[in-house]
Amino acid sequence: MSRRERYRVELRVSDPARWPAYLREHSGLPGPRANLELAQAVADEGGPASFDHLIGTDDEYLVFCGVLGLGRLLAADGRAPRRIEARLHDHATDPRWRVREAVALALQRLGDADLPRLLDLGTAWVGDPHPLVRRAAVAAVCEPRLLTHPEAAARAVALCDRATAGLAALPSGRRRDDDVRALRQALGYCWSVAVAADPAVGLPLFRALAGVDDGDVAWIVRENSRKKRLAGLLVSGGVRPAGAARPTSG
Repeated sequence: MSRRERYRVELRVSDPARWPAYLREHSGLPGPRANLELAQAVADEGGPASFDHLIGTDDEYLVFCGVLGLGRLLAADGRAPRRIEARLHDHATDPRWRVREAVALALQRLGDADLPRLLDLGTAWVGDPHPLVRRAAVAAVCEPRLLTHPEAAARAVALCDRATAGLAALPSGRRRDDDVRALRQALGYCWSVAVAADPAVGLPLFRALAGVDDGDVAWIVRENSRKKRLAGLLVSGGVRPAGAARPTSG
């Protein structure tokens, strides 16, 4: 039984009113890494009321768990309820980085259940004026397990391209702001994930960034070029890695 499954069992037999104390005890914080397996178990086992309660606390880890749970609710409702999308949109601009990361993980739960819905949501969010909403879009979509088909990979590359163009269009006075730096940081690895998923589509756009006269874009190119998943492709010319998925009919 995995750690996540063990946590699920323990949560299932526990009174939800006792969850906050249990989560604080097993959060892994303060420390270098929050307990992601426990947070995922909370998202698996909780419901709307428990997620709302966790989000309503001042504890960053508890809020993280509650926001992640919203992703399960979003994925479970085929009607894509606007209210949950709006809540995740609001949490994407939270000043706490772990809460923002919970939004990306929550959206990935949607992608596991209905990838086209996630891609459409990401396309909408990457056009948002707030850099942190754009950051949530690219961080959610640029996850290797979600990009096993070229159609999805091409959408991921397009999201990275739009987010990068939006960053480059910002005035120099905005570039040092925390929200813009967070977007740049995400683009510093997301491009490599998207391009590695489908080099034929991604490499030409990524190589074109080298011709952009912008310090932040140059940093994005440099950081992604250092990632092992992309470095080999840049040398080889973009041959698709063996075993990579091919398009499916229909």
